[in-house]
Amino acid sequence: MMHLKTNMMYFSATDRTKIIVSGLADKIAELTNGSKPVNTIDFTLPAGREKPVSFSKEDLVIFGVPVYAGRVPNILLKYLDTLNGNGALAVALVVFGNRDYDDALVELQDILQSHGFTVIAGGAFVGEHAFSKTLAKSRPDEKDIAKLLAFATKIYTKLQGADTFQPVEIKGNRPYGSYYVPKDKNGEPIIGFRKIKPKTNKADCIDCKQCAKVCPMGSIDFDDTSIISGICIKCGACIKKCPMGAKYFDDPDYIGHKEELEVTFDRRREPEVLL
Repeated sequence: MMHLKTNMMYFSATDRTKIIVSGLADKIAELTNGSKPVNTIDFTLPAGREKPVSFSKEDLVIFGVPVYAGRVPNILLKYLDTLNGNGALAVALVVFGNRDYDDALVELQDILQSHGFTVIAGGAFVGEHAFSKTLAKSRPDEKDIAKLLAFATKIYTKLQGADTFQPVEIKGNRPYGSYYVPKDKNGEPIIGFRKIKPKTNKADCIDCKQCAKVCPMGSIDFDDTSIISGICIKCGACIKKCPMGAKYFDDPDYIGHKEELEVTFDRRREPEVLL
């Protein structure tokens, strides 16, 4: 069996991807190394994306990102281009909000392999949707975690069985499909959806600065948190992590799109794994 150092690396604005990545990494490390700690690289906040990261052939990297519009979040591509795998093994994970992961997983595999990783396994797991409190509510749940732990055991078994590996076959299209486009009630693309930003109910805001601290783009003004000076990627962090519920969206197109997602994709989607 190969003796590998287990690492986890993730972008996780609302902690759903973190739960999946850390759950898998911790279980593999437990099976492989007993109580040895897992090296953690969290690149959710801007400070976490300031320096490039390198690995070696002695590393196994559990790597996860959320799915945005069916793809790897495009705001991460510049940072991901600085990675250096140097022959490390990797497990590619994406987390989607119960609609679909489209080509995000195969895109993540290609990114990792183009930077010197060999992707030996891949998985797409479901997390509560960034826009909603009801779509895939509270997921990953117990059933998801059970499948995650079973997946970890299979990866561990695979690692025991060989010293060299070929890249796993990942479901998806090359070239990748277009980004998922929100549509209005008439089925027309919503122009300017990317420019929509959340509002602040100042009567409820206690100025705890939590929203500014968790914004992965550093876009919320620390002195006046009602001001969003940079881009908003609609990750939901400022809304879901506000202790007073003072952040919200009121744009009719945003609300309409959110409600459409909640109605259209309310059927439970299950995780998909590839080995």
